[in-house]
Amino acid sequence: MNRRDFVKTSAALGLVSMAGIPLSLKSQSKINNQSFSKYKGFNLTEKTGGSGPRRKFNEEDFEIMAELGFNFARIPMSYWNWSKPENWLEINEDVFADIDEVIEFGKQYDIHINLNLHRVPGYCINGRDLEPMDLFDDTPENMQKALDAVIHHWKFIAKRYKGIPNKNVTFDLINEPPGNTNIKRYEFIVRALVEGIRNVDPDRLIVVDGKDIGRYPLLGIEDLNVVQSTRGYDPMSVSHYTATWVPENEFETFNKPTWPLKGDNGKLWDNAALKEKLINSWQPLIDKGVQVHVGEWGCFNKTPHNVCLSWMEDILSLWKEANWGQSMWNLKGSFGIL
Repeated sequence: MNRRDFVKTSAALGLVSMAGIPLSLKSQSKINNQSFSKYKGFNLTEKTGGSGPRRKFNEEDFEIMAELGFNFARIPMSYWNWSKPENWLEINEDVFADIDEVIEFGKQYDIHINLNLHRVPGYCINGRDLEPMDLFDDTPENMQKALDAVIHHWKFIAKRYKGIPNKNVTFDLINEPPGNTNIKRYEFIVRALVEGIRNVDPDRLIVVDGKDIGRYPLLGIEDLNVVQSTRGYDPMSVSHYTATWVPENEFETFNKPTWPLKGDNGKLWDNAALKEKLINSWQPLIDKGVQVHVGEWGCFNKTPHNVCLSWMEDILSLWKEANWGQSMWNLKGSFGIL
């Protein structure tokens, strides 16, 4: 079975159209109509880089997703596409014509668009040191400058897309905050960004990546009425086998992966271990009535194909049981089905 056939089979098993759960007991009515559990799809990465030639989105990708029965596209974007580190507050509005177009593709093919800032002024999970100041770990003055710039970009986006229903467009604030960061700092950033957006667009549904690179829930922000986004990359020795950009200490073993997988420390990774790490750790947030969505997951194409598919079957079955939506990284590429 190839990846595309596997995805078709997954859709037939009901992974594309599961019933939803309430967003929050305190939801505003216009936001509460949204159910993120029904959203299954892919990350489209045309705007992830931003330092090279301008890349536009392909309508063919939407045709493919619609044909396969998917209804969600996460759009990870670097602010470098429309701004630059030397002048964070400058925004080239012309680039947003590409974002306008992807939203129209979404409407045309009935695919929800989730706009994510993959690189913000002062932070990116990849190449963090390329920013002149650090949003999470710097002097108070520099951290505030970075935060003010991120708020500036999100307010611009919120103003541009105000009035487009949540069924068509939602916002995902910052991709994968750093691991072992000051949780109070991350909460402060999240609250500032949500306030900035909702001062412009009060009813916008917002997604917040969990703490520690999105792997664990950020508790204490339930009053903000947001969805939280998790990840599906564990164990890294399966999902990122031979990936050179991953720190060595994140791998469970450097042996050729199997599924189930035994780490060098003796830990067995199987369906039960996945459930404990990926599902049970989020239960305290779920108990508070907050929805969880898997913003990224996938498997590097260097992983043996049979191992990849066996791992995928287990992980998808857990998300189906938990009633979570998911978004694979990516549609076309080294982690994609094409």
